[in-house]
Amino acid sequence: MQTILQSKTKQIKMSTDGVFTIIGEKINPTGRKKLAAALQEGNMDYVRELAKKQIDAGADILDVNVGVPGIDDVALLPKVVKMLAEEFDIPLCIDTPNPKALAAAMSFAPGRVLVNSVNGEEASLQAVLPVVKEYNAAVIGLVMDEDGISSDPQKRFALAGKIIERAAKLGIATEDVVIDPLVLTVGADSNAGKVTLKTIELVHNEFGVNINLGASNVSFGLPARDIINVAFLGLAISVGATCAITDPVKYTQGIRAIDLLLGRDAYAGRYIKYFRQHPPEEKPVK
Repeated sequence: MQTILQSKTKQIKMSTDGVFTIIGEKINPTGRKKLAAALQEGNMDYVRELAKKQIDAGADILDVNVGVPGIDDVALLPKVVKMLAEEFDIPLCIDTPNPKALAAAMSFAPGRVLVNSVNGEEASLQAVLPVVKEYNAAVIGLVMDEDGISSDPQKRFALAGKIIERAAKLGIATEDVVIDPLVLTVGADSNAGKVTLKTIELVHNEFGVNINLGASNVSFGLPARDIINVAFLGLAISVGATCAITDPVKYTQGIRAIDLLLGRDAYAGRYIKYFRQHPPEEKPVK
């Protein structure tokens, strides 16, 4: 199954039987004080820098979030989306919980965007899905509802079905709903990764849709987070995950290796090309 996104001239096909899709996570001020300050000042230079760095590192799509307390996101999100759409030829993932900001920003995004996100809460379904339909977008569906995030994979799976069904009633095709099974930290619950992996397996086997991860959540609060994140990505991709909102600077090389090991990279062509374009930095001799 394919979910097709588009920028001015570039098309990205997120596919359940193709290579893994990387959604750059860096244009999100959560936990990033420098970006939050730049957005508050209306300084687009740092946003440009983050966009370029992620694209150069291998991002297929850019996530765009301006959620800083006190900021008028209805005014700012369209401004940022417009700038990115004009200066970079890459599909966008518009990331906001505010339907008004979402609708305002969609008007400035060429092609076809991904919306992040809707969930199983009735208020979210009623507010977000009509905007997704109006602008012919694709949408990420989070498997949570008014009761929060369940630790039961079957309940998460049921919510995935609910979101897909409600989207279909509005005329949103199943292939345009990308399910996020939700990743919680194994530092707080040692079964958290296992629950997510089982949810991915259930959703993949039943619905065959694209599946997104916020992969780095799994290692929160633990040492050597990059090792845990890459290991988790490998496990998740092997059972059906097809894209992730993550750091392309850190993880593209590892993702290329996972695709290679799963037989998705003939003669290691993509892996070798990426390695040549991004050689490891040489450490100075002490």
